[in-house]
Amino acid sequence: MSLVQAIVIGLLMGVVFGLVLEKARVFEPGMIVGQMQMRNFIMLKVFLTAVATGAVVIAALHGLGLAKLAPKPTLYAADVIGGLVLGAGIALAGACPGTILAQIGAGYRDAIFTLLGGIAGAMVFSYMEPTLKPMLLTGGPGKITFMDLTGIPYWMLAAGVAVAIVIGLVALERWRPWRADLGADVDGDFGPRAAAAEAAGRLKPAE
Repeated sequence: MSLVQAIVIGLLMGVVFGLVLEKARVFEPGMIVGQMQMRNFIMLKVFLTAVATGAVVIAALHGLGLAKLAPKPTLYAADVIGGLVLGAGIALAGACPGTILAQIGAGYRDAIFTLLGGIAGAMVFSYMEPTLKPMLLTGGPGKITFMDLTGIPYWMLAAGVAVAIVIGLVALERWRPWRADLGADVDGDFGPRAAAAEAAGRLKPAE
């Protein structure tokens, strides 16, 4: 694959991802905070659907020799501490790295500060990496996969994971239908579009 082809494919995938993100509304701060509070499960459903779809697609591409698996090394301290810091930041900011640009495009002006904070954090980490490396970037089994642990081919593992996720999604949907969660005002924030409609007299605030 040439560089131009990779760029074009990346742009197309970005457009599709952005459309799905907007239609599912998982970029909205209320959705993100609601998921962190376990009061709204649309975000979890969308992400689990992406995991199942991605597993099947990657398995197909890998089986056809069009893609190579490139697992990242497991580093216990970095994974645990980094996950906790990232989760806390998402809960406080109502945004994650994949939704910031969508929020800015939708009119959430506070997302600009979240973006600037993320860039600043990345810069600080780059300067502190030599100091943090002995503490965070060591201590783990390295690159290891379920294929290595079980000896089962990747396509079988991917299919099994996809089926398990689909079963979980069906159960989750029966428990918490997406239509009910979509209309929930989980954090008291209507968002820019709803606020504009309210100002125009087309939407009454919840009592």
